[in-house]
Amino acid sequence: MRTIAFLTQKGGAGKTTLAASLAVAAAATGERVVALDFDPQASLARWGKRRESANARHIVVVEPLEYDRLPRLGMMIERLRAAGFTLLVFDTPGAHTGALGLVAECADLCLLPARPTLLDLEATAATFAAVQAAKRRAAFVLNQCPPIPRSSRASEAAKDLTQLGVLAEPMLSARIDYQDAIAAGLGVTEHAQDGRAAQEIEALWRWVLAQLNAIESERQTPAQPAQQVSALKERLAGIARAPHLRPTPG
Repeated sequence: MRTIAFLTQKGGAGKTTLAASLAVAAAATGERVVALDFDPQASLARWGKRRESANARHIVVVEPLEYDRLPRLGMMIERLRAAGFTLLVFDTPGAHTGALGLVAECADLCLLPARPTLLDLEATAATFAAVQAAKRRAAFVLNQCPPIPRSSRASEAAKDLTQLGVLAEPMLSARIDYQDAIAAGLGVTEHAQDGRAAQEIEALWRWVLAQLNAIESERQTPAQPAQQVSALKERLAGIARAPHLRPTPG
């Protein structure tokens, strides 16, 4: 089971909207998805309730995560893994709390949404520093950009975020489909499958999946112990001294 956490110290960046639609996009590709809502406002949990009567095409299990359950977070993740879930998505509050560090430590990939405004960029930079301290992989998600080609505001924000760290692809535009989908208890790919917003979220999921696969590959590549490296060097030296590899006189 892979784990994604949406984090930022500023509210209004679109964490819940992105968490909901990305979870649905992942489920559409065969992932068994569970989403945990750590935000006291419980916006994602309410979306999950609306989803129960929305005739949604894909299954996403949504559960609230109360603050007093955080010390048992590791155990909860193991139980979800044992239950057969393949992807866990965290939605977190838009405030700086020590609990965000606990969530970050459990995440394979931390996604940091930010709108193209100075206040958002400053808040996201602070969150990025906290994630780096937890030694987790992180990427910025530039969200709610002006839906016009070659927006200078979005381009400048992308440039600033790229100087800090990795910027997820693509940049996401401010489109009404996102809000309508949340209100209906759907992901944007279910609400308007052929719309621009749906295409953006599908592209974002492909990018996220590639990052998760890369992280998993890195973990599965065993580091060679020092004695194995030494033995390999000796073997290479022996091969170099082999008679058929020596220069022919004259």
